[in-house]
Amino acid sequence: MTRVHPVIRTVGDAFRGMLIGFAEIVPGVSGGTIGLLVGVYDTLIDGAGHLARGVALTIADGIRGRGFSRAGAHFRSVRWNVVLPIGIGMLAAIVIGAALLAPLIEQYPTGTRAVSAGLIAASLIVPARMVGGRWTFPEVLIGLLAAGVAVALTGLPRGGDADPTLIIVSLAAALAVCALVLPGVSGSYLLLILGMYAPTLAAVNDRNFGYLGAFALGAIIGLGLFVSGLQWLLKNRRRVTLVIMTGLMLGSLRALWPWQTETGEVLAPESDFGVVLLLIAIGAAVVLGIIAAEAALTKRRMLSPEIVAVPEPHDA
Repeated sequence: MTRVHPVIRTVGDAFRGMLIGFAEIVPGVSGGTIGLLVGVYDTLIDGAGHLARGVALTIADGIRGRGFSRAGAHFRSVRWNVVLPIGIGMLAAIVIGAALLAPLIEQYPTGTRAVSAGLIAASLIVPARMVGGRWTFPEVLIGLLAAGVAVALTGLPRGGDADPTLIIVSLAAALAVCALVLPGVSGSYLLLILGMYAPTLAAVNDRNFGYLGAFALGAIIGLGLFVSGLQWLLKNRRRVTLVIMTGLMLGSLRALWPWQTETGEVLAPESDFGVVLLLIAIGAAVVLGIIAAEAALTKRRMLSPEIVAVPEPHDA
């Protein structure tokens, strides 16, 4: 088996993180979906769970004078050699995407949604394949129900751009970060519904560190409240959890219907139907290429392999 220099693997993991970061900029595209696609979803959930519990224990044990040994154990359990490059790649992509991708979305909304729809449609094979074996009839019903929930969520009217207080910023971040770790749910789209999408992009572009600090605090709180439950589901109810994730991803395609009004109302196809179909096909081809490349690079050990998230309730 080919041995690859750690620097090459680190660069590969950073590229994975950049793909997730770019996804988080596009309303309707889920960073969790891209995490599944590039094979780091369980690794990130595991790392986020340990970080959240480590921070919580640092505060709780510090106040009680118990020391930081329990928190340190969680921090040491994080696969930093994988999580750090992914995190750096995500941050870099968000900064770059806010400056470059956001104007593209604004100028070419139909084309951008078409490419994104192709990406998500092709990505459905990832969680569906992870379920393993033929789906039972109840699982099909559960998946369709999850898809219906996603359709209803993405059909909510979008809020007008708000001038939020820092408390509202933190609350919105806590909600959006839950979408980051839940495939099929777009954090950017939730911010769009809340009227917080444009202000958040502006804060990134303007380096508004007060806003960004409040957003980061809310995100940490949201992870702490949400990730442990999701880890438990992935360990104890993995099959049905993946079925629900597949359904959410399917339903999220409603948000990426190419022809929409500014408020998100669905319109009939227009004269650019052929071009839109081509863009959808290009998006799907990109995903299929990523799947093939990720499998080949992981086989050659040029990317870090996936691990299964295993919560440790006795430490919580």
